[in-house]
Amino acid sequence: MADTRAKRSIGESEFPNSLPRPEGELEELERIWAPPRGVHLISAVNNSYVGVWYVGASVLFFVLAGILALMMRTQLALPESRLIGHALYNQLFTMHGTLMMFLFAVPAVEAMGVYLLPNLQAARDLPFPRLSAYAFWAYFVGGLAFFCSLFFGLAPDGGWFMYPPLTSYTFSSGINADFWLLGIGFIEISAIAGAIEIIVGVLKTRAPGQSLDKLPVYSWAMLIFALMIVFAFPAIIVATVLLEVERAFHWPFFLAEKGGDPLLWQHLFWFFGHPEVYIIFLPAAGMVSMIVPAMAQTPLVAYRLVVLAVIGTGFLSFGLWVHHMFTTGLPLLSVSFFSAASMAVSLPSGIQVFAWIATFASGTLQWKTPSYFVLGFLFIFTMGGLTGVMVAMAPFDWQAHDTYFVVAHFHYVLIGGMVFPLFAAFYYWTPTISRTPLSERLGKTAFWLMFIGVNVTFFTMHLTGLMGMPRRTYTYIAAMGWGPLNMISTIGAFLIGAGVLVFLIDLAKNFRPFGASAGNPWNAGTLEWLPTGNYQTRSIPIVTSREPLWDQPNLAADVQDGRYYLPGAPTRSRETIVTSPIEARPQYLLRMPGPSWPTVLAAVFTAAFFFGLTIQIYVPAFACGALAIASVIWWIWDSDPGPDVPPVDVGGGITLPAYVTGSVSHSWWAMIVLILVAATAFACLLFSYFFLWTVNPQLWPRERASLPGLGWPAAAAALYVLSSTAVLSAGRLLARVPNRSSASVVLALLAAILFVSLPVTIEVFGQRAAGLAPSATSYGAIVYTLAAWQGFFATVLVLMGLYTIARSLTGRLSAERRVTFDNTQLFWHYSVVQGLVSLAIVHLFPRILG
Repeated sequence: MADTRAKRSIGESEFPNSLPRPEGELEELERIWAPPRGVHLISAVNNSYVGVWYVGASVLFFVLAGILALMMRTQLALPESRLIGHALYNQLFTMHGTLMMFLFAVPAVEAMGVYLLPNLQAARDLPFPRLSAYAFWAYFVGGLAFFCSLFFGLAPDGGWFMYPPLTSYTFSSGINADFWLLGIGFIEISAIAGAIEIIVGVLKTRAPGQSLDKLPVYSWAMLIFALMIVFAFPAIIVATVLLEVERAFHWPFFLAEKGGDPLLWQHLFWFFGHPEVYIIFLPAAGMVSMIVPAMAQTPLVAYRLVVLAVIGTGFLSFGLWVHHMFTTGLPLLSVSFFSAASMAVSLPSGIQVFAWIATFASGTLQWKTPSYFVLGFLFIFTMGGLTGVMVAMAPFDWQAHDTYFVVAHFHYVLIGGMVFPLFAAFYYWTPTISRTPLSERLGKTAFWLMFIGVNVTFFTMHLTGLMGMPRRTYTYIAAMGWGPLNMISTIGAFLIGAGVLVFLIDLAKNFRPFGASAGNPWNAGTLEWLPTGNYQTRSIPIVTSREPLWDQPNLAADVQDGRYYLPGAPTRSRETIVTSPIEARPQYLLRMPGPSWPTVLAAVFTAAFFFGLTIQIYVPAFACGALAIASVIWWIWDSDPGPDVPPVDVGGGITLPAYVTGSVSHSWWAMIVLILVAATAFACLLFSYFFLWTVNPQLWPRERASLPGLGWPAAAAALYVLSSTAVLSAGRLLARVPNRSSASVVLALLAAILFVSLPVTIEVFGQRAAGLAPSATSYGAIVYTLAAWQGFFATVLVLMGLYTIARSLTGRLSAERRVTFDNTQLFWHYSVVQGLVSLAIVHLFPRILG
């Protein structure tokens, strides 16, 4: 009865459909979703290909970072070693941390999401497959270029945290730091692109009936993970922009002698850096919440509490960044608050740990390789959590800060909290993509080598740290007594390396992707174990529980026989069903783009632009930037196919439109998420403005005569308002023309472009007329940065406006076909509001002080 009610709540239909499927329907589906052949395979955008490439690239960077770690441990194995000099050692520990955090940890869990989410939610793909492909290629090309800086002595050497003033132009005059600032900042943009894809994918492309209370914990974890990226990563992007501007143009944000403060970097960096620990942990915990029930053959205990714990962890993690700044001289009240918050965040993690233990206890454990890695994770992560409570106490942190105790702590947390779950996931989910599963014998060998190696390496480091050995030192004298412990840690590190090597051998012997899969060896109950092809599932089922394969024994066969929604390709293109965010009711049929060379080219040219700036070849760099923009326009030109297809019968008596606009559209949701990213970055800039004011308030003008006259900002604000008004007018004019945009729409958009392109120029002229120079003081630097930031947005608006006009002139814009215009309008109005707020802060706040 429960199943019947669920089915009827979605379209009043009876499933499965016993009618035979039309002849050739499956062959047509396979043809449409087939990946390109030969070298053209690079242009594939299927999540089953891009996701696997993405995971493989992250494993490559993990191995490279591990090799750097072994080089460092070899140097430290004996006192007074001369194997590696201090300059190279600085580059090694900087690159090791950077590769692990930026090129392995976050991309690896994001890559698993790209691969797994459509499978878990029985969708044909994520809603923006080309965006996923772009995120991968940008990350892969940019990451390789970044790593190769080591071979030319140009690798960054200021630590993966890049603290100024050490990394400012005053102490680091070469381009080593620029490789980090431009390279990593660019890779973070790739991560944000992936986050937008994941948020919209989780909320909008789920199987009908898979409401939020039936959503797999992993999908919840990836949703919170992506939202955390949206609100955390803009801080590091702003920080890298400020430091790069300081290095390139000598605008003083972090130099104390000109009113800056290096603590501004720490606030921005750790506002990103501490949530990043949980950005890494939550997807890994989500994987564990999927693996544990399958290994125990019983549903997850306390599902709702686990989901609340995931949400709570994401929320609390943003209140912990000062946890890393206890020794910077902050007021004791602030230290006490963040110390308490650091302990509070352990509560939701504890809920998840006890839920996993209870699930194991209530079921029958399968002693397979994934179980071993999960149990190893529970032990190591718990140990890391215990030392985390220790360093959360300020008096202890004052003693242990910048010693190897802290190194040991965060390696326990990160390896236990992310690496072991990831390896469990590799062994658990390989049968969904490979013809043969990975070896149990080799898998258990890899586990024991890694488990023993981690504890030998990092437990010993706790003792080394308590004996006073500082981090980031390339050698030490024998009289300190650290030699034996360092030798033990080095032996342990090579054991970890041996375990990873065994895993790579296992991959080489058994991993055979992109063909028939090995099936469901664990008797798991979730949707990723349905029979799949390049199109994922043959038909999209109705979900009535959290473990559909356990509760509906014939589900896999019925799905494979095409007895549910969308068994074919009715529009003769790639399609999936878009559902409502909460109840997962079918809303419309999404036609998705296929393979795309412009996506690859856009990623390559974007990487070339950033690295051209790094090595200071500006003409080729800007040429590559222009080519990147052209490639993006080429890629998105066919992404709005328009209402040229009538409503489609997707089965079960349900007919869905094949084109929608407004807030129902998945692209509208993506634009909202992008605006949240932009707003968070702008909030970080405003934080920087007010932080620098609190540090040196005397630099802020007190006399109104030293400020630009109010006529300058008034004129700029009026132009902003006029530009938004022109866009609104264009929207009203567009609504009057059902089939094609009119000349009046084009004229309104041209007026909006003209109006929005002038305010930044007016603002700069006004500040220059008042005698403000950006390189003289931190006040001038942040004022001109706010203007430059708005100038960047104005440039984007001009490009979006011209693109929308081009769509109109080619007959691709009308009252019905207006997704492009809706997105442009949303971003336009946000940018105008941002510009008005910026003008108000810059011109009114000093007057209030005066």
